[in-house]
Amino acid sequence: MTADTPALELRALRKHFGRPAVDGLDLSVRRGELYALLGPNGAGKTTTLRMVTGLLAPDSGSVEVLGIDLARDPAAAKRRMAYLPDDPMLYGKLKPPEYLEFVAGLWGLRPEQAEPRGRYLLDWLDLSKHAHEVTEGFSRGMKQKLALAGALIHEPQLLILDEPLTGLDAAAARQVKDLLLSHVAGGGTVILTTHILEVAEKLAQRIGIIRQGRLIAEGTLAELRERTLGGSLEDMFLQLTEQA
Repeated sequence: MTADTPALELRALRKHFGRPAVDGLDLSVRRGELYALLGPNGAGKTTTLRMVTGLLAPDSGSVEVLGIDLARDPAAAKRRMAYLPDDPMLYGKLKPPEYLEFVAGLWGLRPEQAEPRGRYLLDWLDLSKHAHEVTEGFSRGMKQKLALAGALIHEPQLLILDEPLTGLDAAAARQVKDLLLSHVAGGGTVILTTHILEVAEKLAQRIGIIRQGRLIAEGTLAELRERTLGGSLEDMFLQLTEQA
């Protein structure tokens, strides 16, 4: 891996479910950036993320994670990333430290590594005061934050999140956004999908917009404005998706 190796490189990625869900998608995400992947419902965002994380096999095309071909060495590629779906599954009878210990064990972390990392994440996300409660009684927002802590426990270089702020109140959303920005500031990469365009507008260094499984626009806010009539990201998003 060289200094300019992307965090994620997709080449001609395709997946059909009777019709094209992802249709020859080319995408490159740089290391150390927060990249927002946007698109209308059914555009192929979640299908793309599931192929990136190895949960779904592409019909054709390739996925490289930090220079590692996912098809050739899936274990090595997956060790470098974490995926948080829009409705994460937790083990309801476990308490937060127990859940993080379990996830850390799956990644092969030693207890002396996992325990302080888990405490740090629970403190950051304001979950330490719930450390002695089982997670089945948690609100959606608390479950979402704990799932994020689990995704970050092994310090992945690439963090992939599908609608991470769904169901969060303003305080919880701020905590999650701050943690994502901290991850990027530390050299990590974040790719997220969101229907909350204000979040992408404020957080993302670059934005990709897909429609019908194809990338129709990409760039910084300034670069997207050059392609459209300007305005807010919502205005530009609507212009670009209606034109495509």
